[in-house]
Amino acid sequence: MDTSAAQGQVHEQIRVRLAAVMGADAAELGRIAEEAALRLHESGQEPDFEVRSADFATDPFFVCADRYWRRRFAGSPSSDTALACARWIAVHTAAGCRSTVREQWTLGNGFINRSHLETREQLDEAARHIAGTPEAADLALTALLYHAGKLRANFAFDDLNALLTTSALATTAGSHRDDPVILALRSFAAFGSRALTTEHARELLDRAWTSPHPSRHVVDVCLNGLAFSVPFDGQGELLRTLAQEAVDTYPDHHMFRFRLATAHHLCADHEQALTHVDAALAMLARHGAFSRELLLEQYLVKRDAIQEARLRAAREAEHEARWRRQDAANADLERAMHRSSVRAVELVAVFTSAIAFAVGSLQVTLSGTLKLRERLWMLTALGAWLTVFALLIVGGTWLITRGRSRR
Repeated sequence: MDTSAAQGQVHEQIRVRLAAVMGADAAELGRIAEEAALRLHESGQEPDFEVRSADFATDPFFVCADRYWRRRFAGSPSSDTALACARWIAVHTAAGCRSTVREQWTLGNGFINRSHLETREQLDEAARHIAGTPEAADLALTALLYHAGKLRANFAFDDLNALLTTSALATTAGSHRDDPVILALRSFAAFGSRALTTEHARELLDRAWTSPHPSRHVVDVCLNGLAFSVPFDGQGELLRTLAQEAVDTYPDHHMFRFRLATAHHLCADHEQALTHVDAALAMLARHGAFSRELLLEQYLVKRDAIQEARLRAAREAEHEARWRRQDAANADLERAMHRSSVRAVELVAVFTSAIAFAVGSLQVTLSGTLKLRERLWMLTALGAWLTVFALLIVGGTWLITRGRSRR
């Protein structure tokens, strides 16, 4: 049997086996797809079937192709592999899922191979290699997204912005530079960069977010940029609004639930943040994502941060309540002392008037030759003046202290 016939037989066996697990549970489907991908990779053959969806849960052909290209990228994490992947996508994927498959494989494998970064010269050489070919724009887009995925995973914001705006790959990509995924990546770079403004980042975000039918990856990159942005006023509220929209659209997606938890954490709504991060952890356990361990660590770190912030907020609330009680007690004591001092002044005025009246009345009574009627008039006048004096003291004290009492 010649080589081509043997290869054809291998591909036919793989197609039959993958078709047999259509509708199987995710674990069985993934196991068979992984075995088929390994067989293809070890034999040096690319998958020879059409991918009609980007569904990890139900499409064994997509899962097999995904595992195959993951091995190819791991073995040679370069733009050459990205270009080979782009050519395969152009031939072996249905038009309806082509963009989604490209975004999944470029950004995902970029994240996995983030430690292998090519130089600007190597990327420019790749752009020159494909320039002038009919499929140059699509090939450049795939290579551009793959390297952008690496820079995004490394949070190299300024390098990412330069790649997407001034590189030869970006120029060769042509009109694809206005694709929602490119706009989302540019907003991610702008939010994280200290050389670009928040207004510019938000403009790019709005263009990507409001594009017709933004893909899941576009939504993910937009939320990712907001979550890791240089802090700005309204960041938490904006992230909360958009993350809630994403959760409403993709209710079973653990990453969007995690972004919503991050948003509530930024808004100091710790109870809601804890609820959503726990939901994200539960979803992650059910879905069994490829990078589960990395995501699990990230989610647990965020959960610890939320718990710490929650406890700190509770302690601060307790301290604030204690200070308020102490302030109220101090105010009550101040008012009591104030009232006591006012009463003391009034009492002194009254006693002073009484003593003065007593001394004056004795002098009038025990001395002099005045008649009784005259002495009575003098005592009455003295008492009246002393009463007026006491009233003036009490009234003046009340007027002086009235404003302070109100405060």
